[in-house]
Amino acid sequence: MFWRGLVGYLPVQIAQGVVGLLTIVTFTRLLSPAQYGDYALGFSALSLAHTICFTWGEAAMARFYQAEAREGGRLADHFSTVYRAWGLMALVFPAACAIGLWLWPAALGVKAAVAAGLVTVLFRSLAKLAQERRRAAGDVRSAALLDVAQTVGGFAAGAGLIAFGWGGAAPLAGMGVISAICLAFVLPRELKFARGGRFDATRARSYAAYGLPVAASLILALVLATTDRFLLAAYLNQDVVGVYHAGYSLANRTLDVLFIWLGMAGAPAMIASFERGGPEALRETAREQAGLMAALAFPAALGLALVARPLAEVMVGESLRVGAGQVTPWIALSAAFSGITTYYFHQAFTLGRQTRLLLLAMSVPAVANLLLNLLLIPRFGLQGALWATAASYALGVLASWGLGRRVIALPIPWDAIGRAGLATAVMGLVVANLPAQGGVTELVLKSTAGVIVYGAVAAALDVGGLRGRALRLLAARRAGAPA
Repeated sequence: MFWRGLVGYLPVQIAQGVVGLLTIVTFTRLLSPAQYGDYALGFSALSLAHTICFTWGEAAMARFYQAEAREGGRLADHFSTVYRAWGLMALVFPAACAIGLWLWPAALGVKAAVAAGLVTVLFRSLAKLAQERRRAAGDVRSAALLDVAQTVGGFAAGAGLIAFGWGGAAPLAGMGVISAICLAFVLPRELKFARGGRFDATRARSYAAYGLPVAASLILALVLATTDRFLLAAYLNQDVVGVYHAGYSLANRTLDVLFIWLGMAGAPAMIASFERGGPEALRETAREQAGLMAALAFPAALGLALVARPLAEVMVGESLRVGAGQVTPWIALSAAFSGITTYYFHQAFTLGRQTRLLLLAMSVPAVANLLLNLLLIPRFGLQGALWATAASYALGVLASWGLGRRVIALPIPWDAIGRAGLATAVMGLVVANLPAQGGVTELVLKSTAGVIVYGAVAAALDVGGLRGRALRLLAARRAGAPA
């Protein structure tokens, strides 16, 4: 299931990666630094509101689908409970948002961007329920198509609305428009699964007990990821927020694409292994996933740091590129810590249904981030925010690993990590000594050299067992047998 998911979700992550980079290229050029800062704050508000109000239901849809499917006749009640709970939240959400915006003494541009993001939350959260159902059921193709449609369509619609003068609100409104269009096609089928079902208050409480700590931990993750923007705006100005967000997006989105890809395939595979084969089957699946994560994440993070300056020169608008190039290396390190924590160590809490411990694990880096930002930004400005972010995510890895062992001790494949680290170090030495020519030339030269060197060393060392798996697949194909 894991490898089938990796193949099936690869187009999604390619689309996410391409659109993520095009978003930076396009929006940093079409929007002024202040408008880009408005967009950054609006996107942060969208993410926070979505997580606070709707993520718990999405988590329940994903985690309990397999268990409910095994118990015949319970799926209709499962869907009915999740969707009616969404409907209750959707009744309250608009009024609360309207009151909050009315009372908030912010500039009109920021308010417009935040309002666009909040409206978009309703459409994106409902589409997310449909996507989580498809992922949990192993329906890789339709889940991937839904994701690609929203990603590509949202970018195109956002760029079009910028041309109509919507400013920082345009990208967020574009996301909402496309999600609403997608819902017109997918929602009727999803609601059929709830036909004949009833809202079960006991089931809803069980889902909430599981999902609300997940949502709260994600809120802490968003606080960890967004606090620095609001504090930079408070202590400095919107332009600095725009610079920070551009560099942050350049590194974080690139690595996020990699980790989300692994997570989209890995989380359902872990759940299926645990539900069907118990702890022993889980350990085998988890070890394989962790080895592959190290094999891909280590070189990606160091590679981004090494090409930060030429990448910013190519991808980011002129008014933001110098600062973005300084931000990217630190955020690449932070994103690597974050991805390993979220998409591997956090699985222990969700598999064991001990999501309250997940909340505790996330509180450590979130509180540390807030305190470090308050301490460092007034003294060191933008650089202080970067130091605070990297240190906080490093603490998050340690906290999640330590607490997760109390629930399910996920294996750490030290051999695969050591091999990946060695191959990455060799790649770094080679790339760091290449000439700094700037722009596209340097970016292509260093990226190509990095891929070739890492690929050669990783193949020689059989990092993550990829060489062995490739040989087994080749042998199975020649023999006409399944891998």
